[in-house]
Amino acid sequence: MSDASASASKRPVPPAKSWQHFVAGGLGAMCGAIVTSPFDVVKTRLQSSLFREKHSFVARAGPAAYTNFLYNFVETGHIIRDIYREESPRALFKGLGPTLVAAVPARSIIFFTYGNGKPLIANHFNNGQENTWVHLSAAALSGVVTGTVTNPIWVVKTRLQLETSVGGARSALGGSLGAIKSIMRDEGIRGFYKGLSASYLGVTEGTIQWVLYERFKRATSGTELEWLGMMGSAGAAKCIATLITYPHEVIRTRLRQPMVDGVVKYTGLLQTLRLVVAEEGARQLYGGLSAHLLRVIPNAAVMFSIYEAVLRYS
Repeated sequence: MSDASASASKRPVPPAKSWQHFVAGGLGAMCGAIVTSPFDVVKTRLQSSLFREKHSFVARAGPAAYTNFLYNFVETGHIIRDIYREESPRALFKGLGPTLVAAVPARSIIFFTYGNGKPLIANHFNNGQENTWVHLSAAALSGVVTGTVTNPIWVVKTRLQLETSVGGARSALGGSLGAIKSIMRDEGIRGFYKGLSASYLGVTEGTIQWVLYERFKRATSGTELEWLGMMGSAGAAKCIATLITYPHEVIRTRLRQPMVDGVVKYTGLLQTLRLVVAEEGARQLYGGLSAHLLRVIPNAAVMFSIYEAVLRYS
């Protein structure tokens, strides 16, 4: 290896854009979360066993519905309508407070760790060159760090979205504080880390998404369709990653459910997987998928386009 090559492979990660990754990720997450909040509420309820009968439009529509994927999107529309009518429009934004509190720093951490992790890993382990393995390693690192830090906030968000109080009268702050007190009283500190094992399993989704996004966006890089291509790349990468890894979302939601009559039904990753399949069938591992796709695909497109814009023009 030449002196120039050795110097290049050991050059430090430039700090100039570190803060930009943090700010860009948080700004994109905030915009996406607000716009797609109703779909997030529907997704959480469909994933939960507590709402399976109440919100099962497919069950009312008959067995034929199970063979038609479009019925799942119709189901999402019906649930949004029912929540709007029976619980108030504000109920469609239940959990938005904790979502923003979690999503903004979570995405900031993800983009910060990934954006700075790529050159760090490349410089130290791949002679300063980025490739798929560098992207994969940076994505996995960012997922583990973010999941560990933000898990308590996601637990609170899930508990709020599973509430059925008519009118959605409690404020986001009041509801969040109430949920925090309830978890601490009934379950202790460990209650805030329910579903963490499923979150670690879900790191695979973020890893797949980042690797696909990096590959897809190269196709339109430098062309007139570059921005449209980036948005399409973000949405397509998220869609594919979600379809591959979605069951972990259902398992995570079940693990974060509150106790019913003092009993914790779901206690571990494998136990939850076996119980859901035994009681409800493997199909239920994809419960809420339609609402989830309606939320995460536009969310990803908005978030990544804002992220790229901040990096380029700040």
